[in-house]
Amino acid sequence: MPRIHKSTIRRARQAERRHERNRATVNTVRTLIKKVQSAVAGKKVDEAKTSLLEATSAIGKAVSKGIVHRNTASRRISRLAHRVNALSGSGS
Repeated sequence: MPRIHKSTIRRARQAERRHERNRATVNTVRTLIKKVQSAVAGKKVDEAKTSLLEATSAIGKAVSKGIVHRNTASRRISRLAHRVNALSGSGS
């Protein structure tokens, strides 16, 4: 029977806590992205712009915590901004 070290057990506990924390952050980011997309789909320019700011901030925080890769974050922000800008350009 293999020995299980105390440090291994501790690391498993830490990993579990981090996993839950990371999942919560990812879910928040996903929700904010969906909020922007629904505002764009509904052609609500002001709501889309405010939602974009919130989503951009949340994505940036996720990057700084190491949850999302910075290139992935840049791509998502870019695509969201492109959609919002196209909407505001046609709406004015």
